[in-house]
This record gives sequence, C-alpha cells and structure tokens, in this order.
Amino acid sequence: MGLRIPLITREFLFRQFLPWVTKGGLAVLDYGLISGSNFLLGVLLARWLAPEQYGAYALAFSIFILVAFLYQALLLEPLSVFSGTAYRNNLRGYLKTTVWIHWAISLVVCLVLGATAIAAHVWWHSAVSALAFAGMTIATPFILIHGLGRRCFYLKLSPGPAAFGSVFYCVLVTGGVFVIYWEGWLSSFTAFLVMGLASLVSGVVMVFQLTAKLEPASGTAHLPEVLGKHWEYGKWALGTCVVGWIPNYVYIPLVSSFSGMAAAGKLRALMNFSAPLLQTFAALSMLFLPYAARVQGEEGRHGASVLGRKLALLFVGAGAAYWAVLIPLRQPLFRLVYGGKYLESSYLVPLFALETMFWCAALGPAILLRAMESPRSLFFANGAASVIALIFGIPATRHFGLIGVVWSMIAANLLYLIVTCVLLARKIADMKVADTGPGVRLQPNEIGG
Repeated sequence: MGLRIPLITREFLFRQFLPWVTKGGLAVLDYGLISGSNFLLGVLLARWLAPEQYGAYALAFSIFILVAFLYQALLLEPLSVFSGTAYRNNLRGYLKTTVWIHWAISLVVCLVLGATAIAAHVWWHSAVSALAFAGMTIATPFILIHGLGRRCFYLKLSPGPAAFGSVFYCVLVTGGVFVIYWEGWLSSFTAFLVMGLASLVSGVVMVFQLTAKLEPASGTAHLPEVLGKHWEYGKWALGTCVVGWIPNYVYIPLVSSFSGMAAAGKLRALMNFSAPLLQTFAALSMLFLPYAARVQGEEGRHGASVLGRKLALLFVGAGAAYWAVLIPLRQPLFRLVYGGKYLESSYLVPLFALETMFWCAALGPAILLRAMESPRSLFFANGAASVIALIFGIPATRHFGLIGVVWSMIAANLLYLIVTCVLLARKIADMKVADTGPGVRLQPNEIGG
C-alpha cells in the first residue's frame, strides 16, 4: 500500500511551503543574476586592471553603494510598505508618481557625482578617480531605475518577471566587459558604462512586463501626498542608510587615503568573497519585508516573535554553511579568481567571515523593525556601529592597514547586532495585542528609539 500523506500536510505543502520555496528561489535567482554579474565584473576588473585603477573603481563603487542606500530609503523601502497599505488599490497610479520621484533624485545625484569627478581631476589630481566617477555619473540613473523596476514585481510577491528582466542585465554585463577588454577599452569608466547600458535594456524589458501585469489606475496618486508619505517614513531610513554605510563601506575611502588606491583594491578583492552571500540575503529580505509587515499586523506579538526566530535560523544557518565551504578553499580561490593577485590578503578571509556572521544574525531583527515602520530603531543601531567604525576604525586603519579595517568591522557589526536585538525586544514587548473582536488585533504602537 502506497504512502498516504495526511490532508493537512498536503495542504500545507502545496498551498504554503512550495509557493514560498518557488518565490524564494526566483528571488535568489533574480539577485543572483544581478549580484553574480557585478561580482564577475569586479573579479575581471581585478584581474585585468592595474591595482591603482581597480582601487579607483572600488572607491567609486563604494560611493555608489551609499547613493543606492539613500535611494532605497527615500523610494524603494517606502514603496514596499505603502504599496500594501495606503496605495494597495491604486498601484499603477502610485508607481507612475514614484517614477517622477526617481528622476528628481537622479538629477540631484548626477550633479553631485559630476562635481566629484571634476574635483578628483582638478584638486585631487587623480585621473583614474575622475574617470571612475564620470562613468558612475552617467550610469547611475539607469542602474537606479532598474532597481525600481525589480522592486515593483516584489510588491505582490512576484519575483519571476524581475528574474526574467535580470537575464538581460546578466548577458549584457558579462558580454560587454569581454568586448571592451578585447577592444582595449577596459577602464573603470567603461565598466560603469556597461552597467548603465545593461540596466537600461533590462529596465525597458521590465516596463513592458509591468504595463501588462498591473491593473488600471483607479485614480491619481498626487505627487505632494506621495512625497510627504515617503519623507515621513524615509527621513529616519535616510539617516539609517548613511550610518549603515559607514561601518561597512567607509573603509575603502579611508584605505585609499592612508595607503593608496592599490590598498583599496586589495580590500575590495577581499570583500568580493562575501558579496554572493550578502546579495542572496538581500534578495530574501526584500521578499520577506512585505510578508513580515502583514504578519506583525495580523498576528501581533506572537507572530512577530515566531517569524523573528525563523529568520534568525535561516540567515545564520545559511551563512555558516557558506563560510564552512569557502574558508578552507580561500587560497586556491584567490589563485583561481584573481590569477594569483592579492594572495597575500587571503589570511583575512576567516575574519571577514566572522564579521559577516554578525550581520547575518542581525538581518532578521532588522527586517521586522522595518516591517513595524520603525526605521528610527535601525538608525540608532547603525549609529552605534558607526561610532565604533569612526572612533576605532580611523586610527586602526591608519596604523594597522587591512587587519585594522577587519577588526573594526567585526566590532561595529557585533554592536549593531546587540543593539538591533535589544530594540526589537522592546518593540515586541510594547506591542498591544488586545483583541477587538474575533481574529482582529490592533497594530503595534510606535515607540521611540
């Protein structure tokens, strides 16, 4: 007699478990195509460019990460929250308005980056840095709108079309970098141009998919109203992004200042090995954020606590498995990936793993705090880590070089984990879960800090 699966087990398997596995797999595939393409681009640049030129690329890319964080705070993160609440019945109209916000942000960003490129050439007398910032200035608006298009598909937990669009990005980036290398045009400037072109083509593909998928607009999402909501939510997230960038990315500008562009290239070469793990978790967190917002709203304190434990197990367990494979193979991987360059820095990989694990452990609490519309909590957590990064990191980087950088990152992310967990525990303890009727619970209170 064949094995019979209980009805409740079959219902859980086909209605809950398999759909989430499929969506999670597509989200990882989407982010894998993007992060894998950028990872491969970074690896090829590390192999083919001189250390000084690769250091200039690393410096410009670290500033781009800050720009992307700010863009996420003002546009993408509020979009994930308000698309399921205030504008859930007028998503097309809401997205049209957010496109106007995108171009306004892009204009400001391009003016600042263009001025930085001029300053690098005129005052800093660094031609390689000026070229890197010039390329980033041209590419940034298209890279950002590509991120906006991808985020739109996650609003209804539908990462499949985003992954389809990302295929075009992957093909164009990987193919484009080989073409410009064979033609002798490879530089940090042309590398950013390849990223911008790939983002533009992929973005056009996603626009057609979104147009066919979205329901007709039920009204106009007025720009002043949307701006007000985004600013009210994003003002704390904006500060959070700045202080969140400092503990993880401020070291590349510091190293380039104290030890030169070649040292910045070494640091970026080390950071490349954590990129696949971090980008995979970023994909999952983007998928989990709308879900976490619903869980904490519908199920209250108990639902938030259970989800927090599950997310912690997921991220910590996966991170530990990743580094358990990579650490023993670090020297062969350096030889394979970088052609023997930067091998003298491979001994720092286990310390990078430790720093990354603290970040992984904090990711689950961070998702829940965002879902509770409490970006101010993450501001204080990242602010505490930034204080450590600046007070301890600047002298450590100046006097000890890369080893000082890594220990500073470990200390900063450990403090970030501790503060994030404490703030989440306070939020959950303060949540009002009094029943107002069968199956109805009140939303959590917003408490300061």
